[in-house]
Amino acid sequence: MVPFEGDQFGDRVNMSEKTKKATFNLHPEILAELDQAMAEGAAPSKNILVERALAKELKEIRRAARKRRWEEGAKDPALLKDISDIETAFRSVDIETAGKMD
Repeated sequence: MVPFEGDQFGDRVNMSEKTKKATFNLHPEILAELDQAMAEGAAPSKNILVERALAKELKEIRRAARKRRWEEGAKDPALLKDISDIETAFRSVDIETAGKMD
């Protein structure tokens, strides 16, 4: 288990600061693992560890949604044309400045 390392995932050391109480039902196995993680120093509190885990999961959900939008956009002829037009418009500028970036 990796020890708690401060504010890596937006952890709040003072959980009373701008938090709202929520109640969830969890499987006993998950609760046992949570207790074990706490015993190993994973976070300063269960609340912080659960918040950190949720933040990571929600970040992954947002990432997957962005990926789906990019995949949809890759099939959109209007978007592909816009990208092509922009590449064409900037091609001469790119060639002109390419040697000046050293």
